[in-house]
Amino acid sequence: MLRRKRALDEAIEEHALMGELSARDRAFARLLVATVLRRLGQIDRLIADCLNTPLAARAAIIHDVLRLGIAQLLFLRTPPHAAVATSVDLAHQRGFLTHKGLVNAVLRRLSVEGAGRLEGYDAARLNTPGWLWESWNNAYGEERARAIADAHLKEAPLDLTLRCDDAAWCEKLQAIRLPTGSLRRQAGGSVTSLPGYAEGAWWIQDAAASLPVRLFNGIAGRDVVDLCAAPGGKTAQLASAGARVTAVDRSARRLDRLVANLRRLSLPVSPIAADAMTWRPEQPVDAVLLDAPCTATGAIRRHPDVPHLKQPEDVTRLAVVQDNLLRAAVDMLRPGGTLVYCTCSLEPAEGPDRVAALLQSGSPIERCPITPAQIGAPPEWLTSQGDLRTLPCHLPEVDGIDGFYAARLVKSATA
Repeated sequence: MLRRKRALDEAIEEHALMGELSARDRAFARLLVATVLRRLGQIDRLIADCLNTPLAARAAIIHDVLRLGIAQLLFLRTPPHAAVATSVDLAHQRGFLTHKGLVNAVLRRLSVEGAGRLEGYDAARLNTPGWLWESWNNAYGEERARAIADAHLKEAPLDLTLRCDDAAWCEKLQAIRLPTGSLRRQAGGSVTSLPGYAEGAWWIQDAAASLPVRLFNGIAGRDVVDLCAAPGGKTAQLASAGARVTAVDRSARRLDRLVANLRRLSLPVSPIAADAMTWRPEQPVDAVLLDAPCTATGAIRRHPDVPHLKQPEDVTRLAVVQDNLLRAAVDMLRPGGTLVYCTCSLEPAEGPDRVAALLQSGSPIERCPITPAQIGAPPEWLTSQGDLRTLPCHLPEVDGIDGFYAARLVKSATA
């Protein structure tokens, strides 16, 4: 993943041997890799402190073996003898016989000294790429930037959106109800074996991701276009609320997954595989939801590969895509129609800056400020302009929430 710059879940899904593992071992393998990614700065610092000279490029595999071993020793609480032994075995299996002693020595040393060394490290700073740290400092201030980085060090819980609001599901799913209305339970275990999965009683959706759809007022019976719709959590919300939904996504494979998800939920949808830049509905519609492609820096808790895959130039590149999609979305609306624009990014250039650019361009659109009561959110989740801005450090008492931005816009009645 690190060397080929591939998304973690994609790499796991396409790895033939992963499919041969039991569900439990597969989950542990993902957890192990995700832990390395979350703690990579600390882990690489520990390795560097234990070596007199850096490992040669040809021994990159050994670097990875040490990373996996340290993650087990210091963050997953694997018994030291097991973490050391399996790491030495890995070095042997991969043909690095002369490095077995080094792996053994480094891990045995860190089994004794590692916890103490970690106490002297700045975890939030070490595990956050410099450009992200600078971006969050500039946007939110150092204290909040540090809180965001700290939130990314924990595995995200499992959030569920109910198809029908029924208090009994809290007990059935051993979950708690968040202030936003979502249900939350600890991550882990088989999702498909949970009560209500087969019946389509709920779907997986981070609590923050469930908020943008609530910005539409009374969409039952209205025509709504959901752009960049896959995997379909917001599509399900729209359909469940009674909207006539056209789900548009340029990836036919992702759209197939969306259709399968909504079939399980017994919710109707009209799927269209098309490029939203050029596709248009037959008639202007009442509402458009645009969950635009972005760097996903607000979802690092769930996707710890993001900081290692994205670069500052990705923000600039995607901002152009977002501008084009926004103009297309406005074009799809009838006069007086509502557009909700959202991204799971913490970068201002992918959120408020894009809305500001659209408004300044002379587009026949105006902002419709959000109120806390409309989304069941505290006032601090709203910007001074009336847009939604959640941060991973929000709701710390229940393990946080994804970072999301959303703005509600209305097309001029005379456009």
